[in-house]
Amino acid sequence: MHTTISDGTDSPEMVLVRVKEAGIDLFSVTDHDAVRGCQTLLHLRREGDPAFLPGVEFSCRDELGKYHILGYGYEPEAEAIHSVVDLGHSFRMNKVKARLDFLKTRFGFEFPEDELKTLLTMPNPGKPHIGNLMVKFGYAETKEQAIRSFINQIHFPSEYVRPEQAIRGILDSGGVPVLAHPSYGSGDQLILGEEMDRRIRRLMDFGLQGLEGFYSGFTAKLRSEILDFARKYELYVTAGSDYHGSNKLVRLGDTGLGEVEEWPEGLKRFLEEVPRRS
Repeated sequence: MHTTISDGTDSPEMVLVRVKEAGIDLFSVTDHDAVRGCQTLLHLRREGDPAFLPGVEFSCRDELGKYHILGYGYEPEAEAIHSVVDLGHSFRMNKVKARLDFLKTRFGFEFPEDELKTLLTMPNPGKPHIGNLMVKFGYAETKEQAIRSFINQIHFPSEYVRPEQAIRGILDSGGVPVLAHPSYGSGDQLILGEEMDRRIRRLMDFGLQGLEGFYSGFTAKLRSEILDFARKYELYVTAGSDYHGSNKLVRLGDTGLGEVEEWPEGLKRFLEEVPRRS
């Protein structure tokens, strides 16, 4: 789940309200390259509120491709997690400025200074925020078109946190590193079979401990393959909706867990062991 601290439209306060309304017993917020939303929620929660697990999602890349690494149950004040957050944020801000320069130079898209100031002072601006700005000033019909047809034309092969850096920062903060939506790579890339096996084993060498086996965008076939790998390597299994408020057509709590008769052993172990650490 994502809040306004990254690319969601619900504040941490509103996320807590919506979670309670939905009757969810345990939830996590995994803002991109940020832990501020989790720190806020830890202060907001009161006795009787749903259980909360601190989370984060790091956008990573290396020579073999792109990965999203989730961290669960870490210590939110730990220096190790903040070091990775700061690194990811610096890359993010460099990319936002480069994208704005690219849109101006390549397409002549310009924005008022007050709009740019607002964008650049957001906690974690990214492509959706630029896309929304383009729609506001008539440069694109939708945020999705803005990203697909214009923003994605500029690439940053080296401006990413490496997966081993993210995994190490999560582990050193007492958390559990998990590969988010393992079937999905960069853009429309679909990772299956031997390629996924290689990726998982490589990330396990860095300390990966879990796979996101339940996800709002998975088909039953994709989910089954990921759960097979989790059993094969005795990894934790997690479930995530990827809720972004109105920025994505994903319902709060839509993880796909309702489609299976029995939860896998890796998910049972995760729920039994990880929340106790927080």
